[in-house]
Amino acid sequence: MNEGELVVKATAIRRHIVRMIAAAASGHPGGSLSAADILTALYFRVLRVDPENPDWPGRDRFVLSKGHAAPALYAALAERGFFPVNELMGLRGLGSHLQGHPDRKGTPGVDASTGSLGQGLSIAVGLALAGRLDKATWRVYALLGDGEIQEGQIWEAAMAAAHYGLENLTAFLDQNGLQIDGPVERIMAIEPVVDKWRAFGWHVISIDGHDMGAILRACAEAEATRGRPSIIIAATVKGRGVSFMENRPEWHGKAPSAEQAEAALKELGGEGGGDR
Repeated sequence: MNEGELVVKATAIRRHIVRMIAAAASGHPGGSLSAADILTALYFRVLRVDPENPDWPGRDRFVLSKGHAAPALYAALAERGFFPVNELMGLRGLGSHLQGHPDRKGTPGVDASTGSLGQGLSIAVGLALAGRLDKATWRVYALLGDGEIQEGQIWEAAMAAAHYGLENLTAFLDQNGLQIDGPVERIMAIEPVVDKWRAFGWHVISIDGHDMGAILRACAEAEATRGRPSIIIAATVKGRGVSFMENRPEWHGKAPSAEQAEAALKELGGEGGGDR
């Protein structure tokens, strides 16, 4: 896909996010919408994966450390062909394989069960170490939330990744500035975040997390970096694409009503177009 096609795909993923969370009457729209462009770039241009063989040993691995953004991951996986798109409407339903947080054993294409914030980067470090021991060519990618990096385990994992020179590991920081209780900087300040990751020995790339070209260029730069892990700090907007959700912390974990979902879908491009 070219950049324009990726932007269209990201909009389709945002539409899925709204529809599935509204149908479930439960979920996390804000951080799912902010991460949609990153996940689109990864699953449709960057990651080496095979939807027909989700457990292909040569695949790149992806860890959604901010596991509450599972709707965005599920939408990307469905659009990529790992399972039928119509299964998205079973989000959080009894018997569905699409639960509120990713389940490696239940959902095709999910490489790590996540949800307890702070743990995903450690999983990614373990995967990257395993890949190096196996002399494998696949890479590991992880997506972190900015509120999540208030967790101490993140920094233990960051220190380990640099210590072992895990050049096969790329992390994204979805820096939308908000967490469930309000602004990240008010709850527990993380700045200067670029300087902190550099001090921990990482190669740091700062981008606009909604600029598809910038995301792709950053991934290429990270892949070319030798001797240390890379982190792509992506400035994003919580609730991106839905005006009444943007930069509003109350939409961290609140489902839209039927009327709100209809309004959101109209903003995202009409009432049914683009969905399969």
